[in-house]
Amino acid sequence: MSNKRANDPNTESFTGKPDEIRLMTLDPAHFHAALVQKHPIPQVDSTVYIYGPEGPDLDMHLERIEGFNSRKKNPTDWTCKVYEGDDFLERMLREKPGNVMVTAGNNRKKTEYIKKTVAEGINVLSDKPMAIDKEGWELLVAAFELAEENGVLLYDIMTERKEVTTRIQRRLARREELFGELAAGTPDDPAIVQQNTHHLLKTVSGQTLRRPPWYFDVNQQGEGIVDINTHLADLALWGGFPGASFDYREDVQMLQADRSPTVLSPEQFEAITGKDEFPDYLQDQLVDGNLPYYCNGEMLLTLRGHHTKISAQWNYQAPPGGGDTHFSVFRGTRCNLVIRQGPEQAFKSTLYVEPAEQVEQSTLEPAFKEAMADLTEDYPGLRYQPAGKGWKLEVPDSFYLGHEAHFGKVAEDFFGYLVDGQLPDWEVPNMITKYYITTQARELARATNEGYKTDQR
Repeated sequence: MSNKRANDPNTESFTGKPDEIRLMTLDPAHFHAALVQKHPIPQVDSTVYIYGPEGPDLDMHLERIEGFNSRKKNPTDWTCKVYEGDDFLERMLREKPGNVMVTAGNNRKKTEYIKKTVAEGINVLSDKPMAIDKEGWELLVAAFELAEENGVLLYDIMTERKEVTTRIQRRLARREELFGELAAGTPDDPAIVQQNTHHLLKTVSGQTLRRPPWYFDVNQQGEGIVDINTHLADLALWGGFPGASFDYREDVQMLQADRSPTVLSPEQFEAITGKDEFPDYLQDQLVDGNLPYYCNGEMLLTLRGHHTKISAQWNYQAPPGGGDTHFSVFRGTRCNLVIRQGPEQAFKSTLYVEPAEQVEQSTLEPAFKEAMADLTEDYPGLRYQPAGKGWKLEVPDSFYLGHEAHFGKVAEDFFGYLVDGQLPDWEVPNMITKYYITTQARELARATNEGYKTDQR
């Protein structure tokens, strides 16, 4: 799906000059909305227009922006023009003081926000997920069609693509002499594995993250199977099939899916939200006074015949010295590319290159060394050492930007696409496919998981 911006005289053009991007932040109820502004971007005007309902979500967003402005090291200089009111969406669409809308918040409403915004000829940079159920996915497909008609771009913030080990893993998977071809795999030994572990109580920008109470209502936030798994489905497509465009009707076969809760006590809920009791909209979901929060989801599928496993797990709190972790495998006919981030790696994302079964390390070594020589041109200081039957890569710390910095990097990519007048050809088909995968997994999990208690609308 291309974009007609370059040929549409009524569509605003971008050149990359300073201050030509004017941001409008809509209903910023998730901390990711602020992270887009953690660092200044020359192309972005320092005045940001914020539209949202009055309440603690908006207050926390403004506090985060002020925190960026007032920090001692590399402070930002944002000026916030704020409109508070229940008609915030209509007001933004009527006034249109900006040319890019950023949204990160209540996922139940987000897809509608997106569709109405692109219908008015405004570009959208959205936090994930852009759809949390089948109906939302259908609305999202319509939004992409409207964006195409109106010559604007719609894009989601895939921060995991900016992790250095993920980028190197994808690059090595393109070296046939090293990786071979992507294996077909089996249900028990998939060709692609993407697994994440996250934690509900965490620190962001040096402070304990306060999550809003609605975050724990799967009718508003969405279940984990359609949330974090968005990143993992994206990595499977982006990393396993670089530059390939997917058609969900032909290239995806869903095999099975499951969901499970992380149970939160009232005390744990208070530690995360600051609220000493569960709100009314969660009362009918409680079991023995605790909240079974269905944030964990797993799915098995095939992508063009290659077995793929995607799984996300949320725990209450990380172990001492630990944090969020990522495990990723691409199995090739010559080697496996594996990312581990556990205690053995001191919770630092680490990439391993391991010969495939029946492939000797000595046979693989020339291709591996050639690949390393190529990588050091872009990653000076990159080293490796033997690890088992393969090698462990040692990437200099300077290339680990950190999760919070990734948001600005993705935004910079998007602003570059605005200058180009289009996204890469494969991006829109693969976003549609990605959300098809997650929302279909939710449908499959609902059909197979007895005792589904929450009110799923």
